[in-house]
Amino acid sequence: MSPARSSSASTALDYTKGITLRLDAYETFLKANQQWRRKVTYLQITPKSRSQIAEYAQMQQTVDTAAGRINATYGDVSWSPVRYVNRAYSRTALAGLFRSSRAGLVTPLRDGMNLVAKEYVAAQDPEDPGVLILSRFAGAAAELRESLLVNPYDPEAVGVAIARALEMPIIERQQRHSALYKALLKNDVSFWGDRFLSSLTGLDYFAPHEDEPGEVEQPPLHASGQLSAAAE
Repeated sequence: MSPARSSSASTALDYTKGITLRLDAYETFLKANQQWRRKVTYLQITPKSRSQIAEYAQMQQTVDTAAGRINATYGDVSWSPVRYVNRAYSRTALAGLFRSSRAGLVTPLRDGMNLVAKEYVAAQDPEDPGVLILSRFAGAAAELRESLLVNPYDPEAVGVAIARALEMPIIERQQRHSALYKALLKNDVSFWGDRFLSSLTGLDYFAPHEDEPGEVEQPPLHASGQLSAAAE
């Protein structure tokens, strides 16, 4: 039996994040891949947001119901397919959870940059990295092209991507992560800021990075939690 593996998602409770469709995709994955039952757990971290608004309270109930349905259908006394929590975690804890997850699901229906996708990549062990599953409608998809890009409105396709991520050979995972990490280094906050100002003013605020930045050593993830991880 292969070791247990996990997939994770950290997101605010919001209409744009596609949480219910994400759970539908995970359920589709479980239906189609019986060999993964009892071997994989999906962790959904969703801090409460605007719970005093009726529509958001209803959305939380819908997500609660979906997670409960999956656990009731596929779980047993020793295994819960979904771990669904409604509290915030520290940066250190989130970075550790990202690092230990074989797959990271970032599948908003529509989003801006979406830093969670980049934080997941940055948190990985380059020797044994996880696989980023990313909505093609997230802004980060334009530069994180070596992730598994999916249509979040298609649960079956996302379910297939989950299976592919969990079964991906380590060499391919390393190659994808290396390319993703180089993209993070190339488009850092300074480069992004200079490019934004140049676009805004028409003036050249920066010297463009080289197309091939070369090999750069990835910093380790320290217990003190130097890497940032925030809600999507």
